[in-house]
Parts: sequence; structure tokens; C-alpha cells
Amino acid sequence: MIRHIVLIRFRADVTDAQIGAIFSQLDGIRAVLPGMGRFFAGRSESPEQIERGFLHGFTVDFDSWDALAAYQEHAEHRRVGDQIVAAAEGGMDGILVFDLPVEGTDPC
Repeated sequence: MIRHIVLIRFRADVTDAQIGAIFSQLDGIRAVLPGMGRFFAGRSESPEQIERGFLHGFTVDFDSWDALAAYQEHAEHRRVGDQIVAAAEGGMDGILVFDLPVEGTDPC
């Protein structure tokens, strides 16, 4: 499994409703894309408060690298991705992506 992790520094003028709509659109891709699994999104609630401005983010689980590649090329992902870039502080500089291979089950 691949866990796709995206952290975003949204511009100050982007509303919670706009952020929610972006996350909802991303989650909707699961209905049409095989291999796309669980989707979680929201605002950081870290007591450490060392987000460095990346206060929002989401994770998506994919069953393979091929499924992640299909997501990256999917027209709806590209459309919503453009919205994220436009809403992020500094465009691409306000986005951090990390893809983590996850083997086995979570022991927690």
C-alpha cells in the first residue's frame, strides 16, 4: 500500500468552506478510480504546533504505485490539484507531498 500525504499552507483569504469543498472533491474521486482507498482530510490539531504554516492536509491510501500514478493522471485530480495550487500560499511552494510505502498492518 502507498500512503499519499499532502500538506498545504492555504492563503489567509481561503475560507474553511472552500477548503472543505476541495477536500470533498478529492474524496469523490474514489468512486471512479480503482485502487484508491481511504481518504482523510482536515486541519492540524497537533499539540506540538510545529506545522510551519502547513495547517491543512490529507492522506489517501492506494493499493499500488500504479493506482497512485492513475490518480495523478486522472482529469478530476488535475482539476482539483489546480484549485489547490491556486489556493496555496506561494502556489506550489505552499504544498508538500510525501508518498510512503506501507507494508503489513498497523500495530496500533
